[in-house]
Amino acid sequence: MKSALTVLATTWIAAASLPTVSLAQTPPGQTPQAQAPQAQSSQTPCVTQNMAVPPGANTTDKDKPFFIDTAGLDFSTKPPTRDPTNPNYPDATELPDGTLPPAGAEGNFIIGPTHAPAPETIAKEGVPKGTVISFTMSSRDSVIYNPGLIRDDVAGCTNSSIMITTTVPGDKSNMIVTTSHPGTWTRKIDVYVPPNTTAGTELPFIVLGDGGSAAWKDMNTVLDNLIQQRRVPPMVSIQIGNGGQDAQGAQRGREYDTVSETYTQFVQREVLPLVESRAGIKLTGNPEGRATMGLSSSGAAAFIMAWFNPDLYHRVLAYSPTMVNQQWPQNPGLRGGAWEFHSPWTGPASPNLTVKDGALVPSEPPGAPLIPRASAKPIRYWFEMGDQDLFYPNPTIPDGMHDWTLSAELMAKVLAEKGYHYQFLFVRNAKHVDRPTIAQTLPAALEWLWKDYPIP
Repeated sequence: MKSALTVLATTWIAAASLPTVSLAQTPPGQTPQAQAPQAQSSQTPCVTQNMAVPPGANTTDKDKPFFIDTAGLDFSTKPPTRDPTNPNYPDATELPDGTLPPAGAEGNFIIGPTHAPAPETIAKEGVPKGTVISFTMSSRDSVIYNPGLIRDDVAGCTNSSIMITTTVPGDKSNMIVTTSHPGTWTRKIDVYVPPNTTAGTELPFIVLGDGGSAAWKDMNTVLDNLIQQRRVPPMVSIQIGNGGQDAQGAQRGREYDTVSETYTQFVQREVLPLVESRAGIKLTGNPEGRATMGLSSSGAAAFIMAWFNPDLYHRVLAYSPTMVNQQWPQNPGLRGGAWEFHSPWTGPASPNLTVKDGALVPSEPPGAPLIPRASAKPIRYWFEMGDQDLFYPNPTIPDGMHDWTLSAELMAKVLAEKGYHYQFLFVRNAKHVDRPTIAQTLPAALEWLWKDYPIP
């Protein structure tokens, strides 16, 4: 009998070998961790991100499939600038410029437009510093993600092959990717161990997706300062590099945008044991002492990890989380990918499908979003989104499920309705994974995230 991990790996090998389906996006500022992709023909054009209403989109009839609501959007900028008073958004408290919500505050807030870095992002004399241990992993050593995925794009033209691709006839949400194939990834793991750690002590920890990103450059300094100020517990920070490239047909998209527990199990079974052995530490098994964190698609993955495994993680922090339709290949039981955490699939009315007794059958209830239809889970969630965050970056996907800011507002709405502990910041003068916003908010966000956790 095959193990569950072997079945998962085999499933993805088969998927990588087929012309398949789903959506697209390019989070800026990411450094691929995988080997360089092969170039396509030089005849293939380099198409840049769209960031406007795609050609052929339905913007006039909300009762027809794949409707894109453009109310309250200022298209004089790319991406468009969103107005926080948009009637499609839940109510929020606007704070004076330069201020953040009070410690522990929950709900929806509006901040900006200026974003000065927090003092905790600066290294201070006399503050004990943690130790960093680094090592690399390869897909050759993995069960869950072996082989990896490589997509053939034009050299120097990010996401070129999926920027000119097509969708399944009659389904504007279902991308056909023909340039993806099995390949090899390597990734770096950076482990921050807090100062004055006693051998054998069981430590809380936070897992960061997109490890090595410039967005996380202040993370260890912030932890040094917050731990010294007793605002967070002494914790381990584990930065896990992504598997390379981005979006549909790439290893990074496969890891982060898949709405399942596969990535969680990769971290749990393959990464964390190596962290403990290489760093000589013991990580807590208590989900109250385990947090996830990410940006863009790894921000979506951070929430997905806690959603499917609340037995492992209770605390989530995300910048510009990709709670939109990025899953590839399309899952017939969740055609809208992470969009279906908060909202139904926007396509023609028909039941989603799920596997029962080896056959595809209509799911019950049909098309109900994940958060509204489930009992509240023990998840504490901090997240933010910029007023100029991503908006339909791929010109071939007019599916009604690729407005990043709207997706965050809809997440805030359903989380409030279910009684979750959350804090959501709508940020003025901020783009996707906005670096000044991270420098301004990261210390306060981490302190909020670890509220009520005992500090020795």
